[in-house]
Amino acid sequence: MAMRIGRMLALMHREAMKRHAPVFQAESATKETPFTILVFTMLSARTKDETTTKVVKRLFSSAKTQAQKTKARNKAITPKQILALGQGKLERLLYGVGFYRVKAKHLIAICRILEERHGGDVPDTLEGLLELPGVGRKTANIVLSRAFGKNTLGVDVHVHRISNRFGLVRTKKPEDTERSLVKSIPERYIRSLNHTFVAFGQTVCLPRNPKCEECPIRKSCPRIGVSTAGEISTR
Repeated sequence: MAMRIGRMLALMHREAMKRHAPVFQAESATKETPFTILVFTMLSARTKDETTTKVVKRLFSSAKTQAQKTKARNKAITPKQILALGQGKLERLLYGVGFYRVKAKHLIAICRILEERHGGDVPDTLEGLLELPGVGRKTANIVLSRAFGKNTLGVDVHVHRISNRFGLVRTKKPEDTERSLVKSIPERYIRSLNHTFVAFGQTVCLPRNPKCEECPIRKSCPRIGVSTAGEISTR
């Protein structure tokens, strides 16, 4: 299993890099601090990474400008800087991401909680992250992995779809996929699995009409739930 998964991830990652998967650009744009990673991941729900990246860059640029006006010394994006924007301006800045008004409210609430309960820092535990408004298990696990280097696995639609197509799991819900993968995948691959599967799902293993003929692992993939007409599974 270890050799199979390791080889598969390497091939998938290489192919997604060649195709400039949006998730790689998104990770590059938000690698600054745990807070920026949290903000991007929360805002990216039900929104394409390309769109979220543009919105987040606009948000962070506005926050930095606001900080310069108040002569704040901290150059990194902080919860205080987001709070200083105000609800109305924040909504305008987030326009473009799915449910932007709801996410603006959640982001304001998150920033207040971080300031009041955590000294402006992002919690480094699953329990602490799940207490934040708008933060679910997938978001929390991605933040723990990317920001704090923990062996957690965020399962989104790409991870869920590809895991089932390849036969790594037979599940109907993302939470079941997470539990199954964590049990079966060697620990050293857990952290890399999310961003590799997401990148591959954005460029090759698409939800509809996946590019199976161009796939570097096509000889090993059983293509469960896929026909020549595209995705036919109801998972």
